[in-house]
Amino acid sequence: MTQQTVDIAIIGAGPVGAALALNLAGAGRSVLLVDRAALPPMEHPDFDGRAYAIAAGSRELLDGAGLWDALPFDPCPIEQIRVSDGKPGRPASPLHLHFDHRDVGDAPFGWIVEARALRMAINRRLAESGIVLHAPAQATVVRHADHAEIAVAGQGRYRAALVVAADGRASTLRAQAGFPVTKFAYRQSAVVCAIAHERSHRNVALEHFLPGGPFAQLPMSDADGAHISAIVFTESHEVAQRLGALDDGAFTAEVARRLGDHLGGVRLVGRRWTYPLSALHAHRYYASRLALVGDSAHGIHPIAGQGLNLGLRDGIALARLISAADDPGDPALLARYQRARRPDNLMMLAATDALDRLFSTDLPPVRLARDLGLAAVNRMPRLKRAFMRTAMGLSA
Repeated sequence: MTQQTVDIAIIGAGPVGAALALNLAGAGRSVLLVDRAALPPMEHPDFDGRAYAIAAGSRELLDGAGLWDALPFDPCPIEQIRVSDGKPGRPASPLHLHFDHRDVGDAPFGWIVEARALRMAINRRLAESGIVLHAPAQATVVRHADHAEIAVAGQGRYRAALVVAADGRASTLRAQAGFPVTKFAYRQSAVVCAIAHERSHRNVALEHFLPGGPFAQLPMSDADGAHISAIVFTESHEVAQRLGALDDGAFTAEVARRLGDHLGGVRLVGRRWTYPLSALHAHRYYASRLALVGDSAHGIHPIAGQGLNLGLRDGIALARLISAADDPGDPALLARYQRARRPDNLMMLAATDALDRLFSTDLPPVRLARDLGLAAVNRMPRLKRAFMRTAMGLSA
């Protein structure tokens, strides 16, 4: 079988891998993209309740890939964020923290994008690109000092200057490279759904800290005349399992207990999803002719909605370095990529872990201290602006 040559091979066609592939192809690089799954079935023609929070500073990769303009459903801007503390079924503490995007500029903090919309845009753009795409397919990678060889089962053989692992938390390429990985599991599961509600969310996101874990209401664009929000909250595995066994009416009542009544009556739309939570971080992001991006390099608690954003910023950094390089797999380039991304990713891993541990407790002294802390930050404009720029993925 004849061996073809490409500049870069990317294993994994999720949002990060696909957006990076499209960026590189748009910049004139030849790209091979391989995924184990067939891509069209991922589109989910019906609304299913899953969504991504895309921070302002992470949108660059989607813009460069032509994905933002290809979204079939409008993303919803996040213009304000309210952070509060409380218990299910009770009013939130009056001591809270409120962020308004106008305090740092005209751009929103970010946008909520339907997962199916992003997948549909990715599939459309891949079909229009010159990317060599194999999905579903299995790839075997052998790395050498000056190139990598990729065998796609039953499809072809390729030679590339760089292989990018975008193959998720259980990355085969990361394991083959022998990278040490720090992993830890949370004693929590994430419960994900979407609701329709009587009153407009006014593009305000809520982060409400409860004893079982953080509860987030994320504004989505109206659909079929209804106001829609995505819901992401964490509970112990046992509580999450009980919630999963409830009928829709009883489950919706549990969501309403945590949400409060500021949006009026609510009803469940789409499906419910439950995921056990864990975190990981690879000790290295590169080896000879190999770079890790996204979940193959790191995974964090969803408390701040930053997981995908970190992966997109990995892609931004790697694409920028490759754009000015004769050899995209040059070891010095890959070392610069690691230096650029590890501090941000490690900081967010530590911050989300600390926030979850601080707020997922019902001890009265701790609750009082954190409520006072929220209120104190709310009265410090300069510190609030620094927090807002960090959440947007911008330099403080």
